[in-house]
Amino acid sequence: MMLHAVAKSVDSAQPWLVFLHGFSGDNREWQPVGEAFTQVNRLYVDLPGHGGSAAVRVKNFAEVAEWLKATLLSFNILNYWLVGYSLGGRIAMHYACRAQPEGLAGVIVEGGHPGLNEACERQQRLHNDQQWAHRFSSQPLAEVFQAWYQQPVFSSLTTEQRDALVDRRRHNDGDALAAMLLATSLAVQDDLRPTLRHSTVPFWYLCGERDAKFRTIAEELSLPYRIIRDAGHNAHRENPAGVVACLAQILPF
Repeated sequence: MMLHAVAKSVDSAQPWLVFLHGFSGDNREWQPVGEAFTQVNRLYVDLPGHGGSAAVRVKNFAEVAEWLKATLLSFNILNYWLVGYSLGGRIAMHYACRAQPEGLAGVIVEGGHPGLNEACERQQRLHNDQQWAHRFSSQPLAEVFQAWYQQPVFSSLTTEQRDALVDRRRHNDGDALAAMLLATSLAVQDDLRPTLRHSTVPFWYLCGERDAKFRTIAEELSLPYRIIRDAGHNAHRENPAGVVACLAQILPF
């Protein structure tokens, strides 16, 4: 029981950086950033329903955590930082707060939502995600992603950036994406703010300076955060050098 992942091991006795991609991404998403840290062990994970783990189906966050824990053990990773973007960030937060992980040295989240705390917001989000899931499982992915990247959170993307993302994402498995979208919907995610604020595990939040929604979330969390210049929601893609510099300042190795 393990997720597909790409490991770049320097010294297995040393700490690892474990990278978790966003929705519809894969293990390649973080590599332009992670490969700047050649002196550190790196693991790039394909989350359930994505990349080499497209055949893996989960029902909820707890099952994602079980798969992630088994994957880390399979690589004998006992000392690590989780670095996650968007969906990967939400999974990293859930894992830190709910999975009782051993060996977790720190968490860095880029543009991940800590959870909704109003029933009406959850209901609205569930309805929205159910509509998207239906589209992912029934329509051509190039068409769906053209619409997906028109959402307000991606407003900072240029036409060229949007087209490049659509071209890359259209090769996914639509049914697998739909299943993962519903299993890890923000509607069914715990509100993790209270636990994050009292956690003893180091936590850092990153967001792009043009990502107004998640800058507000970062400020409301009252936890350490960094703003990535010249970037929107997908900061590590829009300004990888800025994210590399930020990680280099945060990481203790």
